[in-house]
Amino acid sequence: MRHVFSLINKVCDAETTVLVRGESGTGKELIAQALHYEGVRGTGPFVPVNCGAIPGELLESELFGHEKGAFTHAIRTRLGRFELANGGTVFLDEISEMSPMLQVKLLRVLQEKEFERIGGTKTISSDFRVVAATNRDLEQEVEAGRFREDLYYRLNVIPIEAPPLRERRQDIPLLVEHFVARFNRLRKKKIKGVSDEVMARLARYAWPGNVRELENMLERMVILAGGDVLSVADLPERLLEAGAAPVERLEALPEQGFFLNEVLSDFEKRLILQALEQTDWVKNRAAKLLNVNRTTLIEKMKRFKLVSSSAEA
Repeated sequence: MRHVFSLINKVCDAETTVLVRGESGTGKELIAQALHYEGVRGTGPFVPVNCGAIPGELLESELFGHEKGAFTHAIRTRLGRFELANGGTVFLDEISEMSPMLQVKLLRVLQEKEFERIGGTKTISSDFRVVAATNRDLEQEVEAGRFREDLYYRLNVIPIEAPPLRERRQDIPLLVEHFVARFNRLRKKKIKGVSDEVMARLARYAWPGNVRELENMLERMVILAGGDVLSVADLPERLLEAGAAPVERLEALPEQGFFLNEVLSDFEKRLILQALEQTDWVKNRAAKLLNVNRTTLIEKMKRFKLVSSSAEA
């Protein structure tokens, strides 16, 4: 997450298009909001559009607007999101769900910052920045012919990867503290925290729904809590089943102690190397084996200076 925050600080003032990639629930819209509000456009409008939630025939009108009488039920002129975002940012969520026809029109808008409303002939100019997001692998979508290659490269000028929660479990205690405080305030509760056993189970859980799942779970637990400290009894059934395994223990810790970060880093490096060797250094396969994104794997390989012997040769 420090890498994500660093990227946000570097590009928030730029006019460059940003593509935020990550699984559902990893906070892609929060990253888009940070890019907007921390930058020079922060005083302008932030206009989100969920391309997957709006039917294709309506999405064009949402984006570009329409003139009165352009189609049935168009009883008045309507401004589109690109026009409303003048001076601010348009956030295009689930960009991979956009139809091929709209992809062509979006490419022109990104290049020219000009468009026409549906049913109109007047060319409209608008000053906006685009931040797009997807939970799909757009490179695979391009190869499959479902997403335009030229649009992909136009959007992917600066990619930001939103890491899944299972890859940053050390953040779970901070997130738990944040959400408990938030729901205490919103739900008028006085929960003091969570028990050690609950925290251990939260740390072991795989979090397929990522931070959003953690947030929703803690809201439920705070509302239904039987005491002022969240206990195992407050956990939902699925997490009890998934987190039942005991924490692995060493027979004894060395008397002189050790540096935990160094041990964990070395263990991570050995696992990554094993996955790469097992998959003949095919990064896509190794990433799937480790259940991480390909870009995350590449960054870790760079950090650990992992290069195959054939590449060195």
